[in-house]
Amino acid sequence: MNIKLLVPFFFFGIISVFAQTKISGHVLDEQNESVPYANVFFKGSTEGTITDENGKFYLESQNTWDTVVVSFLGYETLEIPLDKKVNYDLKFILKEGASQLKEVLIVTGKQSKKESENPAITILKKIWERKHKNGLRQFKQYEYDKYEKVEFDLNTIDSSLIKSKLFRGMEFVFEEVDTSRITGKTYLPIFINESSSKVYGDNILKKEKEDLKGNKNSGFSNNQVIIDFVDDLYSEFDIYDNYLKFFDKSFVSPLSKTGINTYNYVLSDSAFIDNKWCYNIIYYPRRKNELTFKGDFWVNDSTFAIKEINLQASKSANINWVKEIYIEQEFEVLNDSLFLIKRDYMLSDFALNKKEQSRGVYGKRTTLYDKYAFDIPKTEKFYNEEVYNYNEDAYNRDDAFWEANRLESLNDDEQGVYKMLDTLKTVKKFKRLYNLGSILASGYVEFPSINFDYGPIFSTFGFNEVEGLRLRTGGRTYFGPNDLWRLEGFLAYGFRDDKFKYGISGKWLVDKKNRFIISGGNRRDVEQIGASLTNSTDVLGRSLASSAVIGTGPNDKLTNINLTTLALEIEPAKNLIFRLSGSYRTLESASDTFSLDYFTDATQTTTESEIKQYETAFSISYFPKRKMTGFGVERRNANDGYASLFAQVTRGEKGFLNSDFDYTKLQFSYIQPWQVGGFGRLTTTFEAGKTIGEVPLGLLSVVPGNQSYFSIYNSFSQLDFYEFVTDTYTSLHLEHNFNGRFFSRIPFLRKYNLREIVGIRGVWGEVSQANRDLNASGLIYVAPTNKVYYEYSFGVGNIFKVFRIDFNFRGNYLDNPDARKFGVTGSFGFYF
Repeated sequence: MNIKLLVPFFFFGIISVFAQTKISGHVLDEQNESVPYANVFFKGSTEGTITDENGKFYLESQNTWDTVVVSFLGYETLEIPLDKKVNYDLKFILKEGASQLKEVLIVTGKQSKKESENPAITILKKIWERKHKNGLRQFKQYEYDKYEKVEFDLNTIDSSLIKSKLFRGMEFVFEEVDTSRITGKTYLPIFINESSSKVYGDNILKKEKEDLKGNKNSGFSNNQVIIDFVDDLYSEFDIYDNYLKFFDKSFVSPLSKTGINTYNYVLSDSAFIDNKWCYNIIYYPRRKNELTFKGDFWVNDSTFAIKEINLQASKSANINWVKEIYIEQEFEVLNDSLFLIKRDYMLSDFALNKKEQSRGVYGKRTTLYDKYAFDIPKTEKFYNEEVYNYNEDAYNRDDAFWEANRLESLNDDEQGVYKMLDTLKTVKKFKRLYNLGSILASGYVEFPSINFDYGPIFSTFGFNEVEGLRLRTGGRTYFGPNDLWRLEGFLAYGFRDDKFKYGISGKWLVDKKNRFIISGGNRRDVEQIGASLTNSTDVLGRSLASSAVIGTGPNDKLTNINLTTLALEIEPAKNLIFRLSGSYRTLESASDTFSLDYFTDATQTTTESEIKQYETAFSISYFPKRKMTGFGVERRNANDGYASLFAQVTRGEKGFLNSDFDYTKLQFSYIQPWQVGGFGRLTTTFEAGKTIGEVPLGLLSVVPGNQSYFSIYNSFSQLDFYEFVTDTYTSLHLEHNFNGRFFSRIPFLRKYNLREIVGIRGVWGEVSQANRDLNASGLIYVAPTNKVYYEYSFGVGNIFKVFRIDFNFRGNYLDNPDARKFGVTGSFGFYF
């Protein structure tokens, strides 16, 4: 460990406040080789750790201890007296124990998978047999108290950071510096949130409900965003599951039935814990660069229930921006056969790279459980959560409430966070830094004095063949994240067509309980309307294809659109939304090289270039398992990985408001992400639709092409805009991201942490003869009727952590004019 990292700790004298014992060091054998996964603990205690892959460790305790014990199978146990409370960079040499060598295997390299040769495998199989009889699964109903503490800390605090210009004028914050008991690094708390709740569950109904009793936080304004971020990352998990999901990645659990092929297991020790005889098993990964852990667990010898477990992600794991993941779980013995979770602790070290000296941010979550009760039935109605369940009192609890409901007291550092952060928010320099971060995160520049946000700034510039360079300015009203109403608008100008465009919309949350919303707006703009099959319900929505700077061909098939909408929306049940809307639009080609013309008579002698149409639409949207935060007219997603179902019936009335056509349009879409264990994530999208009646090109369903060099999901990379036109269609998109499952097994590719992505896309459609006869645009309608059009792609992701390249191949219809058989697209983004 680099001793200079602890200078601020000593400088501020924090160590003198507590009676702590802290040690770090390196465990070696007599050949000066590192000994990984050795046990290190304070003599006479249950406080300990294991060495990492390089034989290094850090251990601390709030108590004072005078002896540290180092042990490992096949070696003599070493006891070292501690003369001081703080001992860093110790060096321990383990000697092989001759008597032990005859009885056990030395833990190096691969361990046997056979029960006859490895007693740890026998114990592991007993855990599998009993896992459904352990924990809350064995009861019909359950309930318990839950206390959760979430904290963000800036870590690796050293003198250079303290003296940097960044913190000039804010040096007082470093008075709260402490040292992590997990990593041994100094850290500065910058955010803390506490919550107390009551949890109810029913294993028969397969339902669970959590009632928030109190919530308290300090840090940045609008900090619910941070809470949602941490809660989504640190979602609930069951250690007995085969796969544990963190950061949208599926790690193989050390208790998984596939664990034997993923981990090495060693029976290390046995001892009484809470008067229960338990076995200690060490585990570590068989291969590098996989989503695995290392650590150990204690398991009871009769129930084979886990008593304690710790998990530390392999440093070589294929995951970005996370240098360290550490998890501890402790289980309470309620009776002879009942072990229930008592404490869950998780620490993640977010950093730009995995170098030991790099600075980062700790994200920590501590959850404690108490007052278990069982088999108290409640009605199914009790578990049906209300759409609106905001309790303002829960966010204004007094100190007496927290004294009574905290299951773990705050230490002095955590108590100081509230005061320090309240002071920090009054510092002008900090406000400027916070505002800059807010702009980058939200895309809006805040003007709180007038309750207005300018933006989104990322839409300021655009380009297409019709407008040339496009400049856009806009903004929205913003009184707070839970505004009951909001106005939004924009003004844009194209330098080539010399025209202004604009849009304005408003929405009002009339009834909070059922989320009854009235919305409306008007937009006059230039748009690529052939970029999606399922229509957007956002009056200000504009596809990325409308402003592609460069592409595989001219983006000139654009449309002038003037759209006015009025809509009513209600959410009578959680994540089930009904929407009724009326819209009036005029459509006309925006380019001399593109036409939306149609015949107005049966003899095909008279044409019209402008479409005027009123539509009434009724839609149903359902998002099972979606979690939302916020209680205003606009809310935020707090999770991903949920399904999305959408169905809509649209009716066009000829003659109403001088509308041109009479038709009915049916549309359906289903998007479903699937977590496929250790093989990554599969995303499927199914869409179908039919237009009943005679309509021109501007109202038909155009199969979405992609003429840009960006990888755009749910479009066809090798199709040009308007290459296929349909009035009846069915499409399916499949994309699987293996998250490096195979690249991690190729030696020369392993170190790059690349990720493999495969995809296949297909669409079938047809267009009626009546709609063909109506066409006067000059575009010959082609539909993939005789055979399904398909494409497939192979992609490589996580290039330099942010880039992805897809190699796209066209499967058929290669004889179409200017058909693109092969293409390369790419994208970039920040993903774990």
